[in-house]
Amino acid sequence: MDTARARARAVLRLRGRAVAAAALPAACAAVLLVGRFTGRIGAAGSPDAPLWDGIRWAVGAVAALTLLLAALVARSHRRAVPPVTPAVPLTRADAPELYRLIEELADRLEVPAPAAIALTPDCDSWLEEPHRRGRAEPGAPVLVIGSPFLWWMRAGELRALLAPVVAGTAAAADPEIAAARRWIRTLDAALGDRHRGPAALVDRVNRRLLGGCREHSAELEHAVAAWASEQAKAVDYGLRIAAQQQVGLAYAGWDRLLTRVALPAWRLGRHPSHLNAGVVAALTELSRRDRLADGYENRLGDRPACDLLEEPGLIDTRVSLLAAELLHEEPAGGWQQLDWEDYPEQVVDRGWRESAAALQAALGDDRPHTGPALDKLLARLAAGEAEALAAALAGRVARAAEVAPPLPPVRGGRDLLVEHLTATVCCAAVDAGTASPGLDWLDGPVLLSRAAPRAELAPAVAAAAEAGQDGPLRAWLERAGARLERPVRLSG
Repeated sequence: MDTARARARAVLRLRGRAVAAAALPAACAAVLLVGRFTGRIGAAGSPDAPLWDGIRWAVGAVAALTLLLAALVARSHRRAVPPVTPAVPLTRADAPELYRLIEELADRLEVPAPAAIALTPDCDSWLEEPHRRGRAEPGAPVLVIGSPFLWWMRAGELRALLAPVVAGTAAAADPEIAAARRWIRTLDAALGDRHRGPAALVDRVNRRLLGGCREHSAELEHAVAAWASEQAKAVDYGLRIAAQQQVGLAYAGWDRLLTRVALPAWRLGRHPSHLNAGVVAALTELSRRDRLADGYENRLGDRPACDLLEEPGLIDTRVSLLAAELLHEEPAGGWQQLDWEDYPEQVVDRGWRESAAALQAALGDDRPHTGPALDKLLARLAAGEAEALAAALAGRVARAAEVAPPLPPVRGGRDLLVEHLTATVCCAAVDAGTASPGLDWLDGPVLLSRAAPRAELAPAVAAAAEAGQDGPLRAWLERAGARLERPVRLSG
């Protein structure tokens, strides 16, 4: 901690030198004025009076400009509000056992307990020092915990994982370290608003000050992290090593759940209300398929960390909504809550039929309730019209994205054609009654077919869309019992 304090003092010395540099011209001007009135410097009537008068005017002008710049810089600091990471606050009533666990951990580490606890939809944990305008004394920080950790990890693993983070409250309570951090955050926040013209000089001053602090700030945080890690070795060190292995697994499952499962729902204006429960299902499936979570069955006997919450389902809903708000643009009609059991109908089937409608429009058919007939579509692909169809589809998706930004980002025409053709084929299989939309925790929307192998669908679609070879796809559709001459329905 001594190293961290030394770095904090270096930052504060830089702040002091900046204040002194701003006050120096004014001090010189004051000395010259006092000398003039006392007759000690450029007294009236003396031969050097004109020279000293000129010096006084010049120094006074420099002092006025310096004070004006200092006032503008100080105002930018007063107005600067350091960013706060969006999180779901947990009151003591929401999680009394979690609060007790953290307080007992802080007591064992002999550090102050965090002032509060919050959850963030991310696989990370840290201490968030609240911004207190006009208050110089340090305050207890907020412990921000990545929500996937609470659902995936056992209570003991979470306690071990958070020990180094909680140990960092000692640094937050140190007056010098807190003051240095506060000034660095203020400088960084002041640079968030760019100025033009003469006011750009304020940004230049703040940038120079922040640049002068950068090395000391980095070393300060490294020293604090090293000290906290050393302190935490006394608490569950062996279990922490095992918990760190679960962090990587949780991150992989969370990222895959968001990109493969949640994103298709967000694009349709639905937000799954239990993402954290979903990540447990995804990681369980991942461990079953790839054996990446060795020993997971043994961990099931231990108490999950989410049991430390009074109402895990309610907290999960709040965190899931925050994830949608942070990671995707809100739809025009606002978010609609979605339960996992409704995902196949509300997201998978609806998404397929919207893609089929877009493909129909690219074909030049604007019938409102029925989509393209697959026999005519495949005939056009076999005739070499894939390139033109892909271009028309890409154009329509691009225009729709300008009107409704939450739609998927525009990709290459051939990729879009493959995606929309797959969706149309899935709709035909569902309409035939031999398949149904489903949810795969790792892959997202999937077709559950009892008649035709799902693994053969992707290569058959690619052959039709990219090479005009429609034979494999026609054969797959026949096995699925789909009538190629029958238009696809555009509503479920």
